[in-house]
Amino acid sequence: MILTDQGELEAPARAMIVVAHPDDIDFGMAGTVAALTSAGCHVAYCLATSGEAGGDDLEHTPDELGAVRQAEQTAAAARVGVSELHWLGYPDGMVVASLELRRDIARVIRKVRPDVVVCQTTIPDWDRIYISHPDHLATATAALAAVYPDSRNPRAFLELLDEGHQPHTVDELWLIGTEPNRYIDITDAFDAKVAALREHCSQTEHMDDLDGRLREWSTETARAGGLAEGRLAEAFRVVPAV
Repeated sequence: MILTDQGELEAPARAMIVVAHPDDIDFGMAGTVAALTSAGCHVAYCLATSGEAGGDDLEHTPDELGAVRQAEQTAAAARVGVSELHWLGYPDGMVVASLELRRDIARVIRKVRPDVVVCQTTIPDWDRIYISHPDHLATATAALAAVYPDSRNPRAFLELLDEGHQPHTVDELWLIGTEPNRYIDITDAFDAKVAALREHCSQTEHMDDLDGRLREWSTETARAGGLAEGRLAEAFRVVPAV
């Protein structure tokens, strides 16, 4: 079970997270991932890029930085109980919601066969530009199309059938960053979320009071969801996909 603003809910058996970059998961939903895996849910990650454009330091080549960030994300995933990661290899900073990206996400969905797919929002947020990174919006747009109709439609990308990947229907979509209708209590998973983010040294080691920032954001989210004072939360828009 997982604790939400609607009380205790049964955790899905299998979930898949689709994002653009390493650390997107850990800033946005690592507490929820930890709560899910603690409840027995198998969680897999699907990342469109390796994050090779994620830094102002030009000392390393893009390939070198991409390898560092893949290693950081793998270590961060382990902190919240995840060991299955799929890297799609699209260029960081240049992701578009192409047919190829739709196909590649649909392929991973057919492999993982999740009950729930979690992704970023397709809608720009004019209050927080970070959420509206074009890679985020493009990856989310492709993920939605991969959930419906691509992963379930046997006639979508026939090469997937040729590869042996049978159609799969996802039950629910959970989106972050837009009009939440479910708040996941991450109070007990908060330390795991912080530990996961600290693994992203290339992105977080320069941040002052990372723990404090995360606690403040999570507290505000919990209040918005009506959780008890002192609780911490992450928020999602849950959309039925069947």
